[in-house]
Amino acid sequence: MPRAPKDNSRMALAGVDGCRGGWLAATEAEGNISWRWTATFRDLYDDQSLVTLAVDVPIGLPDSGTRCCDIEARKLIGPRRSSVFAAPIRSVLKHTTYPEARAELAKLGPTSMSAQAFGIVRAIRDVDACVTERDDDRVVETHPEVAFYVMGGVMAAKRTAQGVAERVRALSAWRSDVLNVLATTPEKAPIDDALDALVCLWAAQRWAAGERRTLGDGMRDARHLPMRIAPAP
Repeated sequence: MPRAPKDNSRMALAGVDGCRGGWLAATEAEGNISWRWTATFRDLYDDQSLVTLAVDVPIGLPDSGTRCCDIEARKLIGPRRSSVFAAPIRSVLKHTTYPEARAELAKLGPTSMSAQAFGIVRAIRDVDACVTERDDDRVVETHPEVAFYVMGGVMAAKRTAQGVAERVRALSAWRSDVLNVLATTPEKAPIDDALDALVCLWAAQRWAAGERRTLGDGMRDARHLPMRIAPAP
């Protein structure tokens, strides 16, 4: 079914962070930032007023091995490299338990994934059910630690007081009203998820403005989805 025409008077950008129980989106329209929490990515994807979505979840998925963009991201952020989980192979998405996923990976030889990495498979599956190759311009994968690195360099762990302060400082150089924006965050949203959503929005803004340097080698997966992470320095 053809998508409804965009209402240009309501065009907006979104930075989307996967969080416990759903998705936290920082959206910007006409210079104003607001927040949305939703249980499914579909709710955001189907909103055609959102013309650019930068999403903190792997999109293009390999059939085997590790994506080039994940390797480049780890190298780029150095001390924070452990925050970049390698994207799972596509066949893992059909499994709903960690033991099933590990058994699937065992078929491919000495390949595995941590329980923490498997924890984001639900979110990956949620996005994968929506995105197609026609969304290349509209939906882009980002990673908050990569985006914060491009914005201001290596920062302390995001759940520490120092890490929060460094991220707020970097975001304030982009938007002077960041503290006011954070004050309106949904009550259920942890501060680290809110900061991640905001830097994803910054990445969406860059993407929409045509600043489209990405990490990765230009390869696409079996569904022809790009294996890339934005932004790149």
